Amino acid sequence: MALKIRMRKQGRTNRPFYRIVLTDSHSPRDGKYMELLGWYNPLEDSAEKSFSLDSERISHWLANGAVLTEKVESLVKQKHPEVIDAVRQKEIARKTLLRQKRKNRKTAAKA
Repeated sequence: MALKIRMRKQGRTNRPFYRIVLTDSHSPRDGKYMELLGWYNPLEDSAEKSFSLDSERISHWLANGAVLTEKVESLVKQKHPEVIDAVRQKEIARKTLLRQKRKNRKTAAKA
C-alpha cells in the first residue's frame, strides 16, 4: 500500500478549507483517510491562523515510507523545515550507501 500525505478538500462553494491527511494513494481526494495530520485555510490572512501541522506524526509517517505531495511539502517547509531537512539527509545517506555498495561490487569484480 502506497501512503501519501495530501490535502483533503472541505468547506463550501468558494470557501475551501483543507485537511492534511495520511491516505492510501489509490483513494479519492475527498475519500477515507487513515489519520488527520493538520489543516490549511487558504483564505485566512494571518500566517499563524492559516495552517497547523503535527510535525511529530508527519515525521513518523515519512520514516515509514509515506510521500508528501508538492503543496503539503511546501507547507511543511514553511512551518517545520527540520522535518524536510531530516528527510533530505536520510535520502542523501541512502544514496551515499548505494554508491559505496556499487563501488565495492565493481572493485570485487575486477579482482
